[in-house]
Amino acid sequence: MKTIDSTNLIYKASVQIETICTCRMPSSGATMPHRRHLWYGEDADLIIPVSVHSSLLDENRMEPIHDCHVCKNCGPPQPCQEYPSTQGSPLLLCCWELWKHSEWCSGPKHQMLSTCSLQRDSEAMAVLPTHTKSLLSFILEAHVSDDYVGNKRFELSGQLISLLFEDLFKTMNSQAVERMNKNSDKTRSSPLDFSQLIMQDTITFGLERAISTGNWDIKRFRMHRKGVSQVLSRLSYMATLGYMTRITPQFEKTRKTSGPRALQPSQWGMLCPCDTPEGEACGLTKNLALLSHITTDQEEGPLIDLCHSLGVEDLLFLSSEEIHAPGSFLVMLNGLILGKHKDPQRLVIHLRNLRRSNVIGEFVSIFINEKQRCVHIASDGGRVCRPLIIADMGISRIDETHMTKLRDGTYDFDDFLSGGLIEYLDVNEENNALIALYEHMDQDDVERSSITHIEIEPLSILGVVSGLIPYPHHNQSPRNTYQCAMGKQAMGNIAYNQLFRADSLLYLLVYAQRPLLTTKTIELVGYDKLGAGQNATVAVMGYSGYDIEDAIVMNKSSLDRGFGRCIALKKYTVLKDNYVDGVSDRIVKPQRDKDGVLMKQNMRALDDDGIVAPGQIIRNHDIYVNKQTPMNTSKGIGRPLTDSCYKDSPAIYKGVDGETTVVDRVMLCSDTNDKLSIKCIIRHTRRPEVGDKFSSRHGQKGVCGTIIQQEDFPFSERGICPDLIMNPHGFPSRMTIGKMIELLGGKAGVSCGRFHYGSAFGEPSGNADNVADISSTLIKHGFSYNGKDFLYSGILGQPLEAYIFMGPIYYQKLKHMVLDKMHARASGPRVLLTRQPTEGRSRDGGLRLGEMERDCLIAYGASMLIFERLMLSSDPYQVQVCRKCGLLGYYNHKLKTSYCSMCKNGENMAKMRLPYACKLLFQELHAMNVVPRLKLTEV
Repeated sequence: MKTIDSTNLIYKASVQIETICTCRMPSSGATMPHRRHLWYGEDADLIIPVSVHSSLLDENRMEPIHDCHVCKNCGPPQPCQEYPSTQGSPLLLCCWELWKHSEWCSGPKHQMLSTCSLQRDSEAMAVLPTHTKSLLSFILEAHVSDDYVGNKRFELSGQLISLLFEDLFKTMNSQAVERMNKNSDKTRSSPLDFSQLIMQDTITFGLERAISTGNWDIKRFRMHRKGVSQVLSRLSYMATLGYMTRITPQFEKTRKTSGPRALQPSQWGMLCPCDTPEGEACGLTKNLALLSHITTDQEEGPLIDLCHSLGVEDLLFLSSEEIHAPGSFLVMLNGLILGKHKDPQRLVIHLRNLRRSNVIGEFVSIFINEKQRCVHIASDGGRVCRPLIIADMGISRIDETHMTKLRDGTYDFDDFLSGGLIEYLDVNEENNALIALYEHMDQDDVERSSITHIEIEPLSILGVVSGLIPYPHHNQSPRNTYQCAMGKQAMGNIAYNQLFRADSLLYLLVYAQRPLLTTKTIELVGYDKLGAGQNATVAVMGYSGYDIEDAIVMNKSSLDRGFGRCIALKKYTVLKDNYVDGVSDRIVKPQRDKDGVLMKQNMRALDDDGIVAPGQIIRNHDIYVNKQTPMNTSKGIGRPLTDSCYKDSPAIYKGVDGETTVVDRVMLCSDTNDKLSIKCIIRHTRRPEVGDKFSSRHGQKGVCGTIIQQEDFPFSERGICPDLIMNPHGFPSRMTIGKMIELLGGKAGVSCGRFHYGSAFGEPSGNADNVADISSTLIKHGFSYNGKDFLYSGILGQPLEAYIFMGPIYYQKLKHMVLDKMHARASGPRVLLTRQPTEGRSRDGGLRLGEMERDCLIAYGASMLIFERLMLSSDPYQVQVCRKCGLLGYYNHKLKTSYCSMCKNGENMAKMRLPYACKLLFQELHAMNVVPRLKLTEV
């Protein structure tokens, strides 16, 4: 999804504002400008005022004011010498844009607006002064932020694809017309077949290219965007749902401005305040709230007819007194003026009643702006709105009978919507509403009778991903944002068909569980059926010193029972290519000797057809597809190929030494080019090890610090031994009180056998259990009210000197594992040019000692360590250097002597070692006629 700003393009500069006050002449109805100058130091925006003369009804034209700084006969606005302050000012630019894009501009360009119909002139007469007034009020008062959500429109995928399709379709038609014009002069014996002139697959290739690359380059609409389409992440179920609600801005991410990144009040209930990424896109990339809806375009014709039938009068048939009547308001539909209405409140009430009775669309917005004296009706697409319960005099229209029907299944959400119980409001219409969180009597300065709507549930202000956090209103705000990012990286179940999918990389948790402390959002989105974590018994205490900096001490017996165990499924694809004259690659069976023993041991996993067999154990450097490629693929040979015409090109598995991986399944299929595609899914079962990353649902991540036998773990009086031990220093600075309450709620849920709830702001409505109720449940079942237990030391067997806060917390295993990141090497491959070790883990590269590390070693004076790391362990090379000229020589192996090409002798040669990259630099400098010379001294 993309966002665009629907406000007009505004050219800003610090200029002198010329305010035009118009006075209507009593005889002709014309306007005369009276100027007053106002210095305004902020960025301002100007519009040229246009008056309507008394000749409008006769000549059906609008002309510019003659004594304003617009020349009458020069067409679009030009700079005049009469007003030097407007030379090159934004005023002229804005007027030029207005003139250039005007719908009424047609015919000769020496007229500001050419002769057109009476109705269009009436629209022009109303639109220009109205927009002028609104723009000037926006500049002078600046009450509305540039990031106000009500002025923004969201571009959905359907709109973007429709624009792309329109451009491709018109391009295809224009190309067909060009070919037809070229072929029109040729004489033909048969009639012209127009279908032969159309290029096939133009639209298909264009759509595939745009969707695969994400680049929307549409010259027809001046659209050049990158990253429009993105690969849907299937790492976890929540990552997929999060991608579905993501909103990507057009704002430049590298800019350091804080305004667009800040949380706007107009985002309440529409956009999630927590779910935003860290880094440069923080605050720019947003996510929709739980109940948000983005509208699509609706037909305007019926709405226009309905408004006229409800008393909206066309400006064309009104006198000046009626237009400027004190109680009349302007009525606008999607920015276009429909007319005036004498009783705007009555009009708004009628339209809202029609919307609630399902006569007009449920997403039509009716918003009355008292300040602008205007009624705005919006039916365009891209507006974000949300449902609210309608309240009459502060009393909800939904009563217990409706809730009973909802529980029985006889009523659903659409029935509530069509029955006038719930309605959708966008951001602008919310400004006319007084919304309460709950039904209540008179409170503070708010009277119950003035309440118009009631929230369905306060948890709906959060998004799908942040709705997983229990008690988020008790946490520090950044912690909820951290969890939104880590919840998408948690392993778990991604779908019901996950064992039959062929994803490139898939992480599955073996024993995924439902959280003991759940939320309403979890049940609504189905996270309780596709969980991504496990309920671990956590003891908050210091233990062994391996738990500093958020590290976790884990119980080895818990890991043996399956805690944190995951499955990594990776897909490897091999294509069988086809060449000219029917020549193609071939899959051959593994070679064996006379006794049936494999000639190559790395073919032990292959079946008789040359493809790895499902269920076989496959190790590093094993072959999983024994493919051979023809040596000559440029042109056909014309005869059958023999075995000597093929070369081996097997697909070799690159894994981790010492790890046992299994072939899960093998799939044979054909791709779009009818090539045989062999897909091998390799399964690797992993158990947690030191360095694996874990996280709770409160943004508190930590790695496994050590794994200890259960016999050495502390245990309670009931014999309960914790799965994890967490350092208590993780609480004070992070202020994640929600995690403490989760421990209490999970402990109470285990004791009484009931899932407890921790929905956001849910205590008043009963969607979140109070701490007092949880504590009373713990006391009832023999636990301490504060969740602390009496523990014994597993090493000494003596009671610990303090009560330990212990209970179940839902922990997530994240995708960051040591096995995927661990890398070290002694010797290995080198780059051919520089003879230095390769770079990167995938290429078995070396460990780089960078400039900062070098500076530290220099500061310590560890010269021999620098010598070892930068030369001996990298690219040592022995060279012959001439003492006299300082240039590099060479060693003659036949004569077994050194020789200097410059001095023509080998008398003053010396041996020395230097990095090969340094020697290469000297030679490249020689090629550029730059001569570096080495000065040697005896040591």
